Amino acid sequence: MKNAFAIVTLSGLLTACAVAPQQQLAPGSEDSDRFGQVQQQDASNAQAEAAPELDEEEQAAKAKAEEEARLPKVELTPTMLQQLLKAEFAFRNGDWQGPYLTMLSLAQQTQDPRLARRAAEMAVAAKQADDTLAAVRLWYRLDPTSEEATQYFVGMVVTSDNIAELEPVFEGRLRAAPANRRGILMFQVQQLLARAKDKEAAVSMLERLIAPYQGTMEAHIVRAQVALVRGNKAQARTEAQAALAVRPNSEIAVLMLAQVTEDDDAVMRLLDGFLQKYPDAREVRAAQARVLVNRKDYPRARQEFERLLKDQPDNAAHLYALGILATQMNDAPGAERYFTRFVEVLGRNPDDERDPSRALLILSQLAEERGDLAGALQWLDKVPEGTDPQTLFNSQLRRAQLVAKGGDVAGARRLLTGLKPSEPARQAQVAVAEAQLLREANQLQEAYVLMEAAAKRFPKNPDLLYDFALLAEKLGRVEVMEAQLREVMVQAPDNHHAYNALGYSLAERNVRLQEAYGLIAKALEMAPDDPFIMDSMGWVHYRMGNLNEAEKFLRRAYGLRRDPEIAVHLGEVLWQKGEKSAAQQLWREARAKDPDNDTLRTTLARLRLSL
Repeated sequence: MKNAFAIVTLSGLLTACAVAPQQQLAPGSEDSDRFGQVQQQDASNAQAEAAPELDEEEQAAKAKAEEEARLPKVELTPTMLQQLLKAEFAFRNGDWQGPYLTMLSLAQQTQDPRLARRAAEMAVAAKQADDTLAAVRLWYRLDPTSEEATQYFVGMVVTSDNIAELEPVFEGRLRAAPANRRGILMFQVQQLLARAKDKEAAVSMLERLIAPYQGTMEAHIVRAQVALVRGNKAQARTEAQAALAVRPNSEIAVLMLAQVTEDDDAVMRLLDGFLQKYPDAREVRAAQARVLVNRKDYPRARQEFERLLKDQPDNAAHLYALGILATQMNDAPGAERYFTRFVEVLGRNPDDERDPSRALLILSQLAEERGDLAGALQWLDKVPEGTDPQTLFNSQLRRAQLVAKGGDVAGARRLLTGLKPSEPARQAQVAVAEAQLLREANQLQEAYVLMEAAAKRFPKNPDLLYDFALLAEKLGRVEVMEAQLREVMVQAPDNHHAYNALGYSLAERNVRLQEAYGLIAKALEMAPDDPFIMDSMGWVHYRMGNLNEAEKFLRRAYGLRRDPEIAVHLGEVLWQKGEKSAAQQLWREARAKDPDNDTLRTTLARLRLSL
């Protein structure tokens, strides 16, 4: 129930011996909300079957009349009226305990659940969890057939220290549920009990609750989940297989079996086999696509998500997944297409669970990469103000970078100066961003002075120290560069970029090559699929005279990312191997992508070549 309590007039409440709520009582949980909705749906269906001749207004009126019929008929005496008004005015003036006790006492005297509900609202407003539970417990006891009272009772008791009182509630609901709805109810009971503090008591209760329905597919699934909680994967697998035997076309059963199957190849065979029999099983196909992503089989994963999207062209999750896959496959136009549609879909149908901000940042970057700075800024303009603080901060940094790239370095620096974050980590990010602006504007010395001061101010920020190291190398201060990178390795031993950067620097300067090889090998062990580390490994092999090994690593790197610098390195290796036409073709590709590439310029100059 998203809006649990309606606000009604004081006169109407007095007539019913209740008082207008000033504080809405929040639902106990989304799970308890759904638990109640199942019951309401069943009740609605039963009413519709019993009285199909009634229209919606007549059914609503009938339901209201039934509710009023079950409520107690309490005479509103002058004394009670005075107590109610006094309590309400005191509550409005900031007192909660006295009014709460008044409402609770009157509820007990009159047996009117509306007063217990009002007491619960007061306790919620005062943020008194124990008092809220006491009032909700009374509310439910006074009106046990109320779906609303049941939702709040279940939602609060499930996280209390005594969940035993929920067992008869769940047992009765499961027994009364129609057979075709009981399975859904079992899953919702399981989700609710998963929130209990005493996990073993919750699991034991769940086993007792599903025992009468042990032959059903849903009961087997619940048992499989229970077995997983207890760490018994073998039993979980047995229960999942039993569920699939009961209902061979059950998507939840095959997904449960996949979850407890540890071998990736076996998982793929299981899902492939199911989809051959039931090609319209969308949840299984989506799961298979995610497994393919984990296996880095991006082309096939993309194929599966595109098949899903064909049936649901506005599915935001699939559009986003396809956008990410396109970026992984270096398909910038495809990524733009999918992310643009993703943003459009969310614009038409806002979704609280999905934020377009990250997609907008990616679209901005893609526009920048193809030289459309105005388009890149327009995408940033669409980032909503209400997005999470870190993403909003990142968008502001990107805006400054784009403004600087457009030629207004001073304006970009003013944007950064205006940010003024309070967190040290973000302050360091601003310093790094400003130094990057200066570096790209070829104001290297000013950037160095800024980063040197920032490194002293934030000596425990490895990201900042890493950027300072790269800038120091750019200015030829290799001792500073090496010292900073080794400090990064101390502070962040798993930072493969630091090992790779130092190893590449040594290889580029053609010094301490065995040490360079060891550093790059360690980086590659930490990030085996990083094309830039593969490039470094290829380059150190080239410096050591291992041309075949160099070509192998560089070709693999260039296959993963067609970066100009990798192309230049591969071209030089091929040139030395006598494959001059192939080398020149690679250099032309690099020049087309980045006409001002320093590595290309220095390589051609060193080899005394021109294109």
